[in-house]
Amino acid sequence: MQQAEDVQVAFRLHRVLEPLHSMTYFAPETEQHLVGAGLRPGRMCYFAGRSASFGAVGPGVVAATFFNFNPELVARHIPRAWTLATPEQILAARLDSVDAALRRLLGDEVVASAEVAEAAELAREACEACTVEGRPLYAAHADLPWPNEPHLVLWHALTLLREFRGDGHIAALVEGGLSGLGALVTHVATGKGFLEAMAKKSRGWSHEQWDAEVDTLRARGILAEANELTEAGVKARAAIEDATNRAAMAPWSHLGTEKTDRLHDLGRRLSRTAVAAGAFPEGVFAQRRT
Repeated sequence: MQQAEDVQVAFRLHRVLEPLHSMTYFAPETEQHLVGAGLRPGRMCYFAGRSASFGAVGPGVVAATFFNFNPELVARHIPRAWTLATPEQILAARLDSVDAALRRLLGDEVVASAEVAEAAELAREACEACTVEGRPLYAAHADLPWPNEPHLVLWHALTLLREFRGDGHIAALVEGGLSGLGALVTHVATGKGFLEAMAKKSRGWSHEQWDAEVDTLRARGILAEANELTEAGVKARAAIEDATNRAAMAPWSHLGTEKTDRLHDLGRRLSRTAVAAGAFPEGVFAQRRT
């Protein structure tokens, strides 16, 4: 692939594959299994489930690598989570929850299909080009053993690709001069991510904190009075997304055009099936297209 094509491919693959990973943050099976392992219901399951690959780390590591969550919210749940269940127990419960959620959303027949096995093989091959330098959340997950069943191999591979891209995205946001909250506010302003109410609630930011950040971004010329992006804000977000895509090119260059296109088609069909089965509740995202 040529570089300009790679950038667009990195974006397209992220769009179609992301729902197959992120459904776990909304699936009721996740909380059921993690609470069964000893955690408390709610945000503790998210913070501990996603960060358990690090081991029993403190709240600073989680806040730094998750980036746009209020550190005060993180500290309510980490490190207490590790006193209720070990990281190993949490990781096992998380994988069990993924198994249950994918079987519900896709159906046992699809889970056992040749298409899922093929997608898993392609996604795992793409991961061969991911490197750990400067990618802490990816690196932590990459140290975990691969599952055996194809649908779980697919989910784990998509987790690696997602966190690899996410670590690069955080680097681009920092380079672009945005704080975690600033990144969240400007992302909401694009109209392509969380709705504002959900962004505040899920990331733990108060109305006062949100409004203060809006004022800061207006003073910088990034937001206009109606909280939409200014021309400079649009350019800044576009530069961040371009840098993110460029930093995420390696897996798709490694996989090659034919295999990448095949994974895109397989992933799109699987994601559409999961979304149609109710993978994401209403009132969370401004858009959810695959």
